[in-house]
Amino acid sequence: MNFETIKNNVKVCMFDQYGTVVDMQGGLTAIAAPFLKAKGWTGDANAFVTWWRRTHFENSMIDALLHRKHTPYREIGHRAVAHVMDRAGIKYTQEDVRYLVGEIEKLKPFPEVPPALEKLQTKYKLVVLSNGDPDMLETAKQYHNIAFDRVISVAEANSFKPHVATYTKAAELLALKPDQILFVANHAFDCIGAKSAGMRTAFIDRRHRPFGETPHQPDIVVPTMQDLADVIV
Repeated sequence: MNFETIKNNVKVCMFDQYGTVVDMQGGLTAIAAPFLKAKGWTGDANAFVTWWRRTHFENSMIDALLHRKHTPYREIGHRAVAHVMDRAGIKYTQEDVRYLVGEIEKLKPFPEVPPALEKLQTKYKLVVLSNGDPDMLETAKQYHNIAFDRVISVAEANSFKPHVATYTKAAELLALKPDQILFVANHAFDCIGAKSAGMRTAFIDRRHRPFGETPHQPDIVVPTMQDLADVIV
């Protein structure tokens, strides 16, 4: 897509928070490493966090597909952490589980994100659409210190991303047509969900991975948020 088309039509840049704005893998690994060492577990903390996040993702996708009463993100997180510690043979308490999941609220942005968003904000409204619970996203504001114009939890749509209801509800709340929104994510599944709902999408390819074969290809692929700001502002 021509960048001028986006510049002329997009009103809002909408961001995934966990893993796109804030460094989830790095931040949680830094927290998990001393925790696991204190438990006497000698495995790789980064691998533990990967297992945790994959288990959480799988459980949230099951919840979204059921599309019944929405299960809070925090509750899904508790189940995921407990499951992974069970698999790893780590003895733990419910307080341990709550501690690890609670650290998600304190994650810091990737270094290039604050200045990039400051540049984007000179032209666009900045909005978060996150799988996180409303109270978790509210607490996170004091740690990421980014002045988003609005923060939307998928709880508003009663489902986790990438259910189409999450993106259509977000557009409805902003009183915009989907194609007036550029959805920005570090995750292919999120870009696919947003694109299938009619939004324009930008894939932040920090991990240098192929996007994959899908009819819902992103409009923009860039390695960092700063690169995105440079091409659409």
